[in-house]
Amino acid sequence: MMTQRENMLRTVRFEKPERIPMGYWINGACWNHYPRAALDELQESHPYLFPNFKRAAEATTARVPAPPARQNAMDEWGVPRMSPEEGIASVPASHPLADWSALDRYTPPPLPDLTADEKKKPNLADENRRDAEAKGVLVHGGLPHGHTFLRLSDLRGYENLICDMADDEPRLWRLIEIVEAHNAALVRCALKRGAEWMGYPEDLGMQVGPMLSPAHLRKYIKPSYRRLMKPARDAGCIIHMHSDGDIRDLVDDLVDSGVQVVNLQDLVNGIEWIRRRFKGKACIDLDIDRQSVTRFGTPAQVDELIRDEVKTLGSREGGLMMIYGMYVGIPLENAKALMDAMEKYSTHFA
Repeated sequence: MMTQRENMLRTVRFEKPERIPMGYWINGACWNHYPRAALDELQESHPYLFPNFKRAAEATTARVPAPPARQNAMDEWGVPRMSPEEGIASVPASHPLADWSALDRYTPPPLPDLTADEKKKPNLADENRRDAEAKGVLVHGGLPHGHTFLRLSDLRGYENLICDMADDEPRLWRLIEIVEAHNAALVRCALKRGAEWMGYPEDLGMQVGPMLSPAHLRKYIKPSYRRLMKPARDAGCIIHMHSDGDIRDLVDDLVDSGVQVVNLQDLVNGIEWIRRRFKGKACIDLDIDRQSVTRFGTPAQVDELIRDEVKTLGSREGGLMMIYGMYVGIPLENAKALMDAMEKYSTHFA
């Protein structure tokens, strides 16, 4: 049996993997809405999706304590953030650079660096890679979600940012340089740690259409992407990019920036469109629907969705991965049907 490492590499390189890599992620908020024992049972009974899961000895049917109704925090960029519930992604409560007059007084976070212990290891990258190979996994690195466009939006506000782009606001370039310098330091650190797989997650799409025009992406965002991805590509890393939403108007520029594995949503972009654009050309990391079928369909419809997606996008040569994020609201019977289908069809390449 192939290790996870070998199977992933073969998938990305179109070298006939043993199985379609499948990932299933349970959002933290779920632990406050479903019985712990039920979630434990789902994980325990699906070893391909949860190979390292071990049920806690003290697990019970009791729910974990409910968190406060709202989580407030200040991030390292000075953006106050709010979340309605623990586990749910936060959103900015306000924007520290909504007024450009604040830019001269603004202090960005310190540039990231290796830890003191890491700096003492002359062969840090080699050590990490040897350890990863022994465990049959890859050394992962990358940027935080929302590293460039969304970071600018958090600092300026979305409407302000789009107007800045339309007006060719000169101070925007200065802010882009600040954000890119931070991201470039993160990339350097990841490479020093031996990263073989670099993630660049950034939501660029809405329910219909992108959050910014292709022209503005090319002018303001794509140059940063290319500069941030180049060192990783030069080091032989696999470049993975995630984006939620409808990104059909932007994907050509993303691939041109250096992306090798494209993580995009299935039904929002359309399975047939994804097939025409990517099958056999770039590795697809398919983000499985969370809005319609898995939430409101029947278990049979959930199974049919996965079967049809594998049939349409899969190939014995490789080039297809799939991932699902479970959030509050999906019926447990649908969660089980989805897990069953992901394991069952992981060996059905077409």
